[in-house]
Amino acid sequence: MFIDFDKIEISVLPEFKGGTGVTKTKNFFDGVNKIMRGTLDVGCSIGYHMHENNSEIILIVSGQAKCLYDDGAEHLKAGDCHYCPMGHSHSLINNSETEPLCYFAVVSEHKV
Repeated sequence: MFIDFDKIEISVLPEFKGGTGVTKTKNFFDGVNKIMRGTLDVGCSIGYHMHENNSEIILIVSGQAKCLYDDGAEHLKAGDCHYCPMGHSHSLINNSETEPLCYFAVVSEHKV
């Protein structure tokens, strides 16, 4: 199934999950999976949060990021993939001083 993100309206989410600045996403949701193409401008972040009933996969398309994950930190660049399983916590931070962070993310709901 083809998802045409160019035809999906941008959602602008201020201080998403307690983060800083705005998160810009284009979202497709089929009732189980949310597939997102997102952008974090310089200085923006998605706040630290737990995935209680779902998991998330994030693929960095361009830019660089710092990802706080449970008790540690990961540094990500284009082509890197981060996975946050159900029951774990993370955040995503654009730590570049010059370029936006672009990413694809998939959040899958789990039957609990």
